[in-house]
Amino acid sequence: MSTSDNSNRIVRVAAGQGFWGDWLEAPRRQAEGGPIDYLMLDYLAEVTMSILQKQKERDPKMGYARDFIGAVESIWPAIAERGVRVIANAGGVNPPACADAVRQSAERAGVSKSVRIGVVTGDDLLPRLDELIAGGHVLANMETGEPLSAVRDRVLSANAYIGSTPIVEALSKKANIVITGRSTDTALTMAPLRFEFGWGAEDWDRLAAGIIAGHIIECGAQCSGGNCLYDWQNIPDLANVGYPIVEASADGTFVIAKHPNTGGRISIRSVTEQLVYEMGDPHSYITPDVVADFTSIRLEDTGENRVRVFGIKGRPPTDKLKVSIAYRAGFKAVGTLVYSWPDALPKAQLADRVLRERLDNLGLRFDKVLSEFVGASATHGPLAGDPGDPPEVQLRFGVRGEDKSAVERFTREIAPLVLNGPPSVTGFAGGRPKVEEIVAYWPALVDKSVVQTRVEVLG
Repeated sequence: MSTSDNSNRIVRVAAGQGFWGDWLEAPRRQAEGGPIDYLMLDYLAEVTMSILQKQKERDPKMGYARDFIGAVESIWPAIAERGVRVIANAGGVNPPACADAVRQSAERAGVSKSVRIGVVTGDDLLPRLDELIAGGHVLANMETGEPLSAVRDRVLSANAYIGSTPIVEALSKKANIVITGRSTDTALTMAPLRFEFGWGAEDWDRLAAGIIAGHIIECGAQCSGGNCLYDWQNIPDLANVGYPIVEASADGTFVIAKHPNTGGRISIRSVTEQLVYEMGDPHSYITPDVVADFTSIRLEDTGENRVRVFGIKGRPPTDKLKVSIAYRAGFKAVGTLVYSWPDALPKAQLADRVLRERLDNLGLRFDKVLSEFVGASATHGPLAGDPGDPPEVQLRFGVRGEDKSAVERFTREIAPLVLNGPPSVTGFAGGRPKVEEIVAYWPALVDKSVVQTRVEVLG
């Protein structure tokens, strides 16, 4: 398909989820609120992969974002009757199991004959780590330079960020639902545009435009009024917020819009706020497909809740892929006590000192002890000047360390302060703190040549 055949065509890609746990109503509202061609659902964050891996360890049929099944079930008519195609990285660490759950849902809904599921795998490097390390791929931590061998025995998950190519392949094989593992968030939007308009693998400017379109809508309503700092008091009807839609043209220009009669706001300011989210070097936004230059982006207000994006430049990608690795890093527990006026802050500070002294008297040692005074200094750190006498302060006290028994003992020391510490505790939030395993993040790079994706289409 060449771009000359599509000069006047608009392809609409709607965002339906910005993270695992996003608004369950959004996919249905996007599918039913007006015309769209594709629904993009983004579920994965770095910590999500480790959570899913632990679920898979407990049950081999798990390891994917289960919310995705409900999202698909809410839009079967749009998929089976109106031809809306769905692209999601909901596969997590187990795309085949996710695809099987979708297949079963289609059978229950009586639409299985209309459904072709594309499954993209190959991003999961966990079974190959020892082979890769032995082959000279040290997978050094991008922040510290340490080799992965330093924590190899504690690794939970390791997934390479893959790009749009396998998604395009699945679409070319007529999949109307494409499920990936650790795809880049941006590829979920760029892939259908690349497929529909026939953008070549070296069409850097258009590919960069697709990446930036994906970046703008990857966090769902964050670019259409949600979590918006500018004029937040006057964002209309957030209870009915409309999620964003990319209306793209073959030349790489596109408009960010939303369905009529929905709340929120799309403006140059809201789109700009999302553009600078996790941007890094504005000259070099690196993805597996292309390096996008954010300094080339031009924005134009073209009407109510419509922002045109154009002028985007791109250049060839690097020969590396980023790898998101999660590893076990000890244990933690966090407890809270709320102290009321008067002298709420001094009471919380005294409780902090008492608790630290008791832990020291017990001989308990931790890698980190952290206390925060929510309501006085927790959000922005120590305030300049006197914080005054706040009506209430929450002492949030946490410990972390390799010794699980020490962390467990800490959880039994915070409750007694209700009666044997400073006065006026008004809330012992959540009861005794829960001991949790810490999952730490290890970012690394690997040669593209060692990551081979696979595409299977079911149905």
